[in-house]
Amino acid sequence: MKVKVLSRNPDDYVRETKLDIQRVPRNYDPSLHPFEVPREYTRALNATKLERVFAKPFLASLDGHRDGVNCMAKHPKSLSTMLSGSCDGELKVWNLTKRECVRTLQAHEGFVRGMVVRFCGTSFFTVGDDKTIKQWKMETPGYGEEEEPLNTILGKSVFTSIDHHQKEGVFVTCGQQVDIWDEQRSSPIRSFSWGVDSFSCVRFNPVETELLASCASDRSIVLYDMREATPLKKVIMNMRSNTLCWNPMEAYNFTCSNEDYNLYTYDMRYLDKPFTVHMDHVSAVLDVDYSPTGKEFVSASFDKTIRIFPKDSGHSRLLSASDEMNIRLWKANAAEKLGLLAPREKAAVNYSQKLKEKFQHHPQIRRISRHRHLPKSIYSQSKELRVMKEARRRKERNVRKHSKPGSMPVVTEKEKHVVTVVK
Repeated sequence: MKVKVLSRNPDDYVRETKLDIQRVPRNYDPSLHPFEVPREYTRALNATKLERVFAKPFLASLDGHRDGVNCMAKHPKSLSTMLSGSCDGELKVWNLTKRECVRTLQAHEGFVRGMVVRFCGTSFFTVGDDKTIKQWKMETPGYGEEEEPLNTILGKSVFTSIDHHQKEGVFVTCGQQVDIWDEQRSSPIRSFSWGVDSFSCVRFNPVETELLASCASDRSIVLYDMREATPLKKVIMNMRSNTLCWNPMEAYNFTCSNEDYNLYTYDMRYLDKPFTVHMDHVSAVLDVDYSPTGKEFVSASFDKTIRIFPKDSGHSRLLSASDEMNIRLWKANAAEKLGLLAPREKAAVNYSQKLKEKFQHHPQIRRISRHRHLPKSIYSQSKELRVMKEARRRKERNVRKHSKPGSMPVVTEKEKHVVTVVK
């Protein structure tokens, strides 16, 4: 006769000390969990509500500038270091960890139009309304030393933007033309122009480092190759683009901010139309910058709002509104808890995130997660823009309905904003 005896190992369920966490056994047999989906839906709904409850994106305000902040630059080697330049020519270096200014200098007479940190992080360059390019040490001068630039180059016209090569001692500026400079020379080694009065922005590609792009005053975006003697090609849009930014993870993609309240993401190999149009702003978009992961970018607009867009989505989530002489530090994920997380906290956050992704298309969860309280002015302008767009669509449908078949082709939203591509 065979007798089965119950045998348990105390190590599986007995705590070593009273401070240890109790081990909870679980049977994953689906027949024992008949209400698993309704229970997970309830948990996803609660997690979505709690995300909105704990949404507190504001971290700190960096005060100190006496005039409006006109430009900022990131340090390539230090996440906690950031530079800002104001309209009175003053430049400040900030420590974001301590949330304080560590250095102040009078860089230019008039506006600081642009600044960039060298790829090694040892120095930085600034351009201003005084037609000069200045190179400064990143380290604070010692006791008794004067705050003097390492190098000063006097140009023929006002420079509006500057950017540095990712691997070499070369930088590029733009104003009346696009100039490429060697750090050891006082005159540009190459200049590009294509029948344009002025340029507002120029950026090096962070992946394909020989490529660069600029925004021009004739509503065009011009692409260049440092190894070529002439520009590659340009796309002319209906309205002028203010700035652009390359995707740091996808070498051929860039996003430009436009005066027509939209942002456009292009593939530089196919400039006939943008592959994504980002619409949510209610005034001209002034600046744009990508996250290091390349999955999201942030835009700033004349409507006093900052919005975060996924790279492949046409709509955003609103961050903030401000029109003051300070710099504000924000969280990209408003409900994210900062600091170290315990293992159980990490597991709970990951579990909630997966539940929200699983049930993201359910009406109640989608409504709560997308809902934002807009300022009254933004809400009114958005409503007015929706009415105007619907009126234009209705007019086009009526004209097409009463016209000869084929005489009024349907133009998509991506195609209607591009005039032509010149090579």
